[in-house]
Amino acid sequence: MTTSNSPRLILVTGAAGNIGKYFAQHANKQKYKLRLMVRSLNVAAKVEPLKPHGEVIEAQMDKIETLEKACEGVDTIFHLAGQPDASAVWSSLLKDNIEGTYNLFLAAKKSGVKRVIFASSIHAISGYPKDTQVKTTDPVNPGDLYGVTKCFGEALGRYMGEQEGLSTIAIRIGAYQPYSSLKDSSKTGLLMNAWFSEPDCVQLVERCIDASPNLKFAIVHGLSSNIFNRMDINSTRQLLGYDPKDNFFEEADGFQQLNITKTLLAHNVHDPEQKSGLREKSPARKVEE
Repeated sequence: MTTSNSPRLILVTGAAGNIGKYFAQHANKQKYKLRLMVRSLNVAAKVEPLKPHGEVIEAQMDKIETLEKACEGVDTIFHLAGQPDASAVWSSLLKDNIEGTYNLFLAAKKSGVKRVIFASSIHAISGYPKDTQVKTTDPVNPGDLYGVTKCFGEALGRYMGEQEGLSTIAIRIGAYQPYSSLKDSSKTGLLMNAWFSEPDCVQLVERCIDASPNLKFAIVHGLSSNIFNRMDINSTRQLLGYDPKDNFFEEADGFQQLNITKTLLAHNVHDPEQKSGLREKSPARKVEE
């Protein structure tokens, strides 16, 4: 039995992946108790690094009974498990990203879970021209079949949140990469307008966990505070108090010396070479005799 002061139990599916492993290592253990779900406990290289950070369990996305057991006593699910390849064909996406996502939501609902944080993707909107900044209120526009499955997860999450009472927040995750990737110039095109740093990701997930229980459904954008962002993060800041700290242009090799954050002009009165039009002195009034 848990009390109001007890850490909330968080189930992380796909915990052996890059995002799940980093979250397990850096999540606030005073606030959250972690249950870390993997496909198999027999892969020591993936399981052993997780053990110091929570309860490691085995469950399969196509076996609803294992998912229901994984959900027992859980407050919130951070759902990462699935096929992550943006070039994947439909046959490899259907089992985990469509049927598996449905099974996970069904198990969560049956088990009394309060919230699911669904790992959606920038690929849910990557069909827009690359010079378009996409808002959370814009229609989905997937750029590949992988993105189509993320649109399905968002739609299912909205149904579960607004019609079935299972609060859902979908995070459209951008280019999640460690700081070391910023030294690789071949990844500039990937990261320049979509970098999502590891610490910023942990912060956003924790903001989602702690969001008002009255929030039925929301889509938020998972990017760092890059000067140029493919997806707008203002609504995410306003809704959750998200305060990303990293900026590709301040961290990446080859861009730091450009000092873009300070030299980029806003084209308003705060630019160094521009002055306010209100600098005139008020005309003197004549005093009536």
